[in-house]
Amino acid sequence: MNVSDFKSNDEIAWCPGCGDFGILGALKKTLAASDKRPQDILLVSGIGQAAKLPHYIKCNCFNGLHGRAIPPAVAAKIANRNLTVIVTTGDGDCYGEGGNHLMHNIRRNVDITVIVCNNQIYGLTKGQASPTTDLGYVTKVQVNGVILEPMHPLEMAIALGCGFVARGYSSDMEHLSWLISEGIKHKGFSLIDVLQPCVTFNKKNTHEWYAKRIYKVNEDASYNPGDKMAAYQKTEEWGERIPIGIIYKSEKESYEDRSGLNKIIPLVEEEIENIDISDILREFI
Repeated sequence: MNVSDFKSNDEIAWCPGCGDFGILGALKKTLAASDKRPQDILLVSGIGQAAKLPHYIKCNCFNGLHGRAIPPAVAAKIANRNLTVIVTTGDGDCYGEGGNHLMHNIRRNVDITVIVCNNQIYGLTKGQASPTTDLGYVTKVQVNGVILEPMHPLEMAIALGCGFVARGYSSDMEHLSWLISEGIKHKGFSLIDVLQPCVTFNKKNTHEWYAKRIYKVNEDASYNPGDKMAAYQKTEEWGERIPIGIIYKSEKESYEDRSGLNKIIPLVEEEIENIDISDILREFI
């Protein structure tokens, strides 16, 4: 497969310069290099600018409700374990409305990869603060500046026992593609938080702002992503220096292994002939 095999005919509806373009390019590159066919992949999203991303890749796609991308992704993976299931979501969609689903599915450890397009603002609804907006940032809604402590998703994910916790940057497509590939290979729940500029509504966290601060943690040979305490310390870095890369990685039993699902026939392969559901349908008449 190559990148063109995953090209969608849908017109892209993002602002010129949006960080989502880099994430889209990195994901296409990852899928092409994986030799997976479009029919072997399911992209799931909720609502928001990031949630449009599955429309721009030719493969199976499911759009859920706002904050509800993870539940159908988990259900699809449980029903058909041969699918590569990837969630593309935003900081509002996943960390705000979908925070409860994120938390408990990290605990379940189903083998899916969740890519959070984190622009630290609600872009689709015109620029109010999201869960990850920096303290003091002024928006059209928070006219006196944000007073709430920003959410720290990577720190939370490590505390909940997530086996693969990473951060990428939308302008570094090669590095981001590698991160996504590693997340897909990981057997269990993978969280990849991707920093991306919103050129329309976030005037602080710009391409220039990130370029001065980000560094690749895995280029330091002394850094061990299996060291949980070292990973915690990395998640607390923000401001002058911002690490990207695989922050924490730990192998553990997936939900499919722990529950015994891997020992039985997947639901999609069960026989469905000679099943009479007329009695059930009559209940809805």
